[in-house]
Order: sequence, then structure tokens, then C-alpha cells
Amino acid sequence: MEYIKDTPKLFFTEECISQYFSNFNFLHFRCFKETLSKSLGVGIIGGSLIVKVPQVVKIYKNKSSDGINITSVLLDLFSITAMASYSFTSGFPFSSWGDTVFLGIQTLAIAILCMHYSGDTTKATSFLVGYLVVISSIFAGLAPLNLLWALQTLNIPIVLISKLFQAHTNYKNGSTGQLSAVTVLMLFFGSLARIFTSIQETGDASMIIMFICSTTANAVIAGQLLYYWNREEAKSSNNDNKKKK
Repeated sequence: MEYIKDTPKLFFTEECISQYFSNFNFLHFRCFKETLSKSLGVGIIGGSLIVKVPQVVKIYKNKSSDGINITSVLLDLFSITAMASYSFTSGFPFSSWGDTVFLGIQTLAIAILCMHYSGDTTKATSFLVGYLVVISSIFAGLAPLNLLWALQTLNIPIVLISKLFQAHTNYKNGSTGQLSAVTVLMLFFGSLARIFTSIQETGDASMIIMFICSTTANAVIAGQLLYYWNREEAKSSNNDNKKKK
């Protein structure tokens, strides 16, 4: 019953609950921004439950990680883990960082599958055990906030580098390989929305800058996806025309 009572707090602050449902002041500007931010946050968390599932399924179904840059995946996992750890320890609202929990789980799955299908099953198992030990220690409060802040600050160049590795792989291969279009586009729009929620709910400069960088980098990958998709469509169409002739 308590959980049901607390449900409105996922979308409204105490002040906004009062403004909307007691004073019927639906034009309160600050409450509009806060409610929009919380609603976007909840939506992003909901989307994060499945955002990388298409990528996981695609790798598992094809039994291949072709076109996936493992360095990019591992850097992405580091970035997600650092942000989740820093946000949790800093006491930020769950709506501002909760998606990183589910993104981390799915990114970890991608990393393990990539290692496994590359013939490094032992490495994949060792990495999984080591990661779980590290993340358990962090969430048990064994890592000082200053260290987590330093790791969070490192996220800014790491996010850019990880995406540039993947962009370079796409460029070198002339295609986006096993990258999932759904995953790429959801990551772009999710990071774009996170710029606003970070400004509104945390005010943390390192997180805001990180999401601006992430959105820019995700836009590059999304642009490549559309570019190579159109090229493959045109190539396929030309081949069909040649066959008809």
C-alpha cells in the first residue's frame, strides 16, 4: 500500500503535488519543468529495460560479434558503471540515473557475448566475476566519493573515445555490422533527454557535459547507421535491377 501511495512522487515533487492537486495551479512553471524532467526520467528508465536487448539478441542469434568494437563496449561499460556509482553515492534522485543500472547489465551481457563468440570464453567468465566483485564493493560503500567523482569526470573523454572507436570500425568496414538500429536510435534520444533531466534534477556539471558529449557521439553513430543503411539499400536495388536485365 505504501508503494501505491508513493507512486505520484515518481512524477511530482511534494511542492508540485500541492500546487496541482490542492491549489489546482496547473500553470506553475517550475513544477512544469520538474514534472517534465521526472516523467522523462521514468520514461528513460522504462526504455532502458530493453534498449540494448535488440543488440544482445542480434549477437546471440547470429553467434557473431562482427562489427562490434569490444574496446568501445568495455569503455562504455566503464562509463555507465562510473556514472551509476557516483550518482548512487551522491544521493541523486533515482529518476536521474536509474537507467544506468539496466544499461550496465545489458552492456555487460554484450561484452561477455563478444568475448565468448571471439573464442575467449575463459576471459569472458573471469571478466564477469571480476566486474561483479568490483560493483558489489562500490555499492557496499567501500569506494570514497572523491574517487567516484574522479572516475565520473573521466567519463567525458571516455564516452567520446568509446564512440569514436565504434565509428572508426564502422568506417573501416563500410557498414555497421551487427549494430542494432533500434538500440543506436534509442541511445541517441535517451542521452538527448538526459541533458535536460541532469540540468533539472542534479545540476552536476560533469554529468551535464558528459551527456552532451554522449549525445554528440551517439548522433555520429546514428548518422553512420542511416548512411550505410541507405547505401546497402541502393546496392541491393541495383543488384535486383541487374538480375532482371
